[in-house]
Amino acid sequence: MQLRYQIIALAIVPLILAILAITAFITWQSTTLAQSSIDTFERNMLKAKETELLNLTNLALSAIEDVYQRASPDDEQAKEKVRSILTSLDYGNDGYFFVYDYDGNNIVHPRQTFRPGRNWFNLVDPDGDKVIANLIAKAKEGGGLHQYKWEKPSSGEMADKLSFAAGLDKWRWMIGTGVYLDDVFAQTAAANADVRKNIRWTFTTVASIAVPAVLVVFATCILITLHERRLADRKLAALTQRVIDTQEEERARLARELHDGISQSLIGVRYSIDLASRKVESHMDDAAAAIKTGASALNAAIKEVRRLSHELRPRLLDDLGLAPALKSLAENFSERTGIHVVVEAETSDILKPEASTAIYRITQEALTNVERHAGASCVNIRLWTERGRMRMTFTDDGRGFDGTQFAQGPKATGGLGLRNMQERMAHFGGVLIIRSSDTGTTLTAMLPLSANSATRVSRRAA
Repeated sequence: MQLRYQIIALAIVPLILAILAITAFITWQSTTLAQSSIDTFERNMLKAKETELLNLTNLALSAIEDVYQRASPDDEQAKEKVRSILTSLDYGNDGYFFVYDYDGNNIVHPRQTFRPGRNWFNLVDPDGDKVIANLIAKAKEGGGLHQYKWEKPSSGEMADKLSFAAGLDKWRWMIGTGVYLDDVFAQTAAANADVRKNIRWTFTTVASIAVPAVLVVFATCILITLHERRLADRKLAALTQRVIDTQEEERARLARELHDGISQSLIGVRYSIDLASRKVESHMDDAAAAIKTGASALNAAIKEVRRLSHELRPRLLDDLGLAPALKSLAENFSERTGIHVVVEAETSDILKPEASTAIYRITQEALTNVERHAGASCVNIRLWTERGRMRMTFTDDGRGFDGTQFAQGPKATGGLGLRNMQERMAHFGGVLIIRSSDTGTTLTAMLPLSANSATRVSRRAA
């Protein structure tokens, strides 16, 4: 896998995982809240069932109260009447009253007629609960609730049942009634199923919207990044090509200068020396004139070497600073071309050496453009500082050029000089403003404080 795709994968996978984790957390939180609500609902339902059982038991006790209160502990006629009353009291297929004595013998059971007259004290439900024994214990304690499993009359299946047992202590009877809880649990299960369904739907919806949205945004960013990268690669390739072209152009210029200037002068020196040598061998009197001519040609070659060396890297820029170097450059240019150059330069030792070199090269390139293209008669160069920031203006009175073509890029103008100037300034965070018209051209170079040397900045801060 290429590094670019690895970076994309490393960026997008954690993002998707984070979205899924957030969605899962929200889902878990929603599930917890929903389950809490369902549990509250179930507790309320059970509480309502408990209240219902208490009311039903009080109703049954009220129905037999007169008979029970007047009867004696051994009044069989009263007991039979109470059995009849309790057998007739029911409320639906699964609602009835049952009676056991404290020994576990069934006395009343309207739905399961096989139970009366038999002892069920040791009866256990499928969970191992001693149902009758526990109900009798609740009755002896003064009444209470007990939950167990019992056969539901309407379906014939075992179901959870909640019963309330009360005691008729004079007769040693336990009277009770109960409600089946399967409808409560069914409602709770249905609510849980609905919650799970809604949560799954919510999770799926959020994931199906959030993940593609993030992928679209991320893909858009990647496409923009790749587009910018391609543009940057093209610009870098163009810059590299310009650097190569500039190097080749400079080499070609140096080759021409060496061939047309220094080489010709040295050839003239060699011819003068050869002529002087022949005249000396021939004992001619004018050998000194030939030597003098060769010395003059040699001086011209030395001056040409100095000029080329000065153009490549002026020593004045390193030894005395930017202002003297610009003045020397202007003097040499005026001497060579006859174009009048005025330099107004303040002290400029606040710049870094690299920034000074950039200003010098911009001025050098501007003078070359004036010589080759502008046809100007006068050039004005002004160098000054403004709030600690170096500024320079270069103005000529020659023929201008179309600034809109320059704004379209270096290919529009067919040259590299102006673009190179701007790139030199951009390297230091500076700006080069170019204004050109039929009456002349003005270049304004502005450098930021960051182009100043660290020593000068620290002195100003102090």
